[in-house]
This record gives sequence, C-alpha cells and structure tokens, in this order.
Amino acid sequence: MTVFYGIDVAKERLNCAVVVQGRERPIGQKAFPNTLDGIERAVAWVAKTSKTELVEVHAVLEPTAAYHELAARLLAAKGMTVSLVNPAQIRSFGRDMAVLSKTDRIDAVLLARYGCLTRPKAWTPPAEPLVELQALLARLDDLEGDLRREQNRYEQACVRGCSSAIKRSFVSSIRALKAQCKLLQEAITEHFAAHEDLQADLKRLRTIPAVGPKTAMQMLALLRSHPFETARQAAAFLGLVPIERQSRRSVRGRPRLSKAGNSRLRAALYTAAIVATKLNPDIKAQQQRLLGRGKATMSSLGAAMRKLVHICSGALKSRDSYRLPVAQ
Repeated sequence: MTVFYGIDVAKERLNCAVVVQGRERPIGQKAFPNTLDGIERAVAWVAKTSKTELVEVHAVLEPTAAYHELAARLLAAKGMTVSLVNPAQIRSFGRDMAVLSKTDRIDAVLLARYGCLTRPKAWTPPAEPLVELQALLARLDDLEGDLRREQNRYEQACVRGCSSAIKRSFVSSIRALKAQCKLLQEAITEHFAAHEDLQADLKRLRTIPAVGPKTAMQMLALLRSHPFETARQAAAFLGLVPIERQSRRSVRGRPRLSKAGNSRLRAALYTAAIVATKLNPDIKAQQQRLLGRGKATMSSLGAAMRKLVHICSGALKSRDSYRLPVAQ
C-alpha cells in the first residue's frame, strides 16, 4: 500500500498531510520548520503516522523558489518517492474538487489528494555537478542583467547631464559588475574542465550550427537535469509548443506559444533560431518548407526553436556530434 504525503512548502515552514486512498480524511496533519532538523522530524513523523515498514511513502510538493529543494533531496535520499508538481495544476485541481478556501493546511491536503488520484511521476535529484552548473549559470545571468541595466542607467544619466559624482558612481558600479561576470565565467570554465562528461556534452552541442557557448551550456544544464522522455516534452517545458484557441464560431484565436518555463533560455533560443535559419541546414530547409506553405515568419521561427531543442536533445541522447543532412 502507498500513502501520499502532501507538503506545502514555505520559507520557514513545511505543512504536511498524510492521505490514504479510500479514506475521506487525512490520517495525519502537522507542521515542521523548513530546516534540516525539521525535515528529519517530518520524516520520522510520517514513518510513525503511516507505519512505513508496511507501506511506501509518495511525497508530493510544489516547487517554491529554492525553498523546496532541501526537503525534496532529503526525502528522496530517505527512500521516498518524490514528485514535484506544477502549482497551476494544484490550483486547478482544488477548483475541480470545489475547495474554495486556501490555507497552508488545505494546500497540503490537496497535494496529497492530487498524488493519490494522479500518481505523478517520480522526481530524480540531479547530480551535484549539474546543480552547481545551474547555480553558476543563473548567477552569471543575473549579473549580466544587472550590468545591462546599470549601463542603460548610466547612458540615460549622461543624456540628462548628470554630475561627475554620479558618473563616478556608475563607472565604479559597472567596473565591479564586469569583474564579477569575469570571475563567474572563469568559474564556469573551471567547472567544465573538472567534469569530463559535461565537457564532452558541451562539445557535442557546440557542433550544432547556431548554438553558441551560452545557449549550449544552458541547454546542457536543462536537458541533463530533467528526465525528459522525449524532446517534445523538453520543448513543452520551455513553452515552445503552440496552444490552440478555437471553439466553434465564437473563438478563433491564432495558435500561440504557451511561453511557460524559463523565459531567459527561451530568449536565447529565439536568437539562436534566427541565426539557425541561415546557418543550420536542417532548420533552413524546415523554414523554407513552412514559408512555402504560407506560414508566417514568426510561426516558422517558433518551429525553428522547437527544432533546435530536438537537435540538442538528440545530440545528448545519442552522445554524438551534429551531422550535416545528406544532400538528396
């Protein structure tokens, strides 16, 4: 038998509920601090409540910034099945269950009920080198964004005729941000040098025309840290799958990308797709076919982004470099 362990994660607290299929009420509810000691106590409590020597525990959590990560990793290390579910799915599930109130205790029960009814896929913790790579890339992305904003502010201030004191402040800030970006870039280079498997994967992705160093690193971190069964799942995760909006005669919206997932990576893929329509033979041929069928340019670029995800996924799965298509 399986018991379902719903955990509503907050910054400081974990609200927990244990549900057994066939029982109307939870068999236990309790809150614990979101700390290492609190998670250990939560593990001991669910074992006592559900008698885990006789059953399997399936924990269901919502990803909450970074606050869920410690609990998810520790629960998985303790042998539990762990699932991370989209918060939007839980909100929709709550409406379907006619649950109008919203509290942390109610959300924990909803998570457990959702797990009981849908049996979501198990989450596999990514390897430590991938976790570190993701953190390095995210930090570099943040610093580069700060640098662009500060440079824009400096330009605007100069146009307005700012004082020398303000200019010195901007110059000092920009210099510091550039130095931090350089340190992060060196740390990323050292990280790849220390892990041959990551370095080999990066080289495979770099053989794909139009996939630059940054896009290759971001795609590597994404595809290796998520257990996508198909490239289409990866494209859907990035919000690159078109969503239809039609209902008889009343609704006739044009299909649009869902734009879920990582917007920064999606923006990098958009830039890469524009280049790929000129440099990548596969994508160039695809765009010509779509334009020849009357598709809009933006629609063909969306298809190019999806194609890039498929090519990157194929290169990593086959552990082979990109090969030019054979001329017919």
